Amino acid sequence: MSSDLNFFDLFLQASILVQFVMLLLLAVSIFSWAFIFERSKALTFARTEMKKFEDKFWSGVDLNKLYQELSARQSIEGMSSMFCAGFKEYVRLRKSPSTPAEAVMDGSYRAMRVALSREIDSLENRLPFLATAGSISPYIGLFGTVWGIMNAFIALGEVQQATLAMVAPGIAEALIATAMGLFAAIPAVIAYNRFSHQVEKLENNYGNFMEEFSSILHRQALASNADSAARPVSHN
Repeated sequence: MSSDLNFFDLFLQASILVQFVMLLLLAVSIFSWAFIFERSKALTFARTEMKKFEDKFWSGVDLNKLYQELSARQSIEGMSSMFCAGFKEYVRLRKSPSTPAEAVMDGSYRAMRVALSREIDSLENRLPFLATAGSISPYIGLFGTVWGIMNAFIALGEVQQATLAMVAPGIAEALIATAMGLFAAIPAVIAYNRFSHQVEKLENNYGNFMEEFSSILHRQALASNADSAARPVSHN
């Protein structure tokens, strides 16, 4: 048993609404795959950048030298941006000898929190689209299926002798809409869950670095205050 029906024939034979649903799902699928590749590349770069920065940071490099090196770059991303934001604020506040160590730490920590928020927003870019595509695509496809089957049975009711050959194309074109909905939704859901987990791990690593870097700056601030207090006061 053979059939001359194929996807393009079924698409052309479908109603305008079902054709629109199919084209919409095709567009959603194309955008989803484009965003999947783009996010995969961005998150891989973020993990690589984090590893390189941590290796350099914990190698014992001078913080001033590291800050100057990173500041010379055209763009600073990931953990490097948090380091630069915190260290820049730390240096700015330390220029005033009367600033308490706690105030210095509070300011530098807030600067790092702002940088962290910006980095997470950047990493989560496109993820809402994948979540939305994964959630609504099956329902869009199901809507096209229901509409197509309804039209097939309405046409079937207008003839006196109904056969399976008469209703099969209409049902087939309707079921294609459901298949396309699943084709668009499944990769989007898988990618969203995977990327969300990766962003969460990066956020945890960034948060741990902030705490460790804050401890280092705090010790430096206390040591600096102690040195200032130990200096003899001159009287004119």
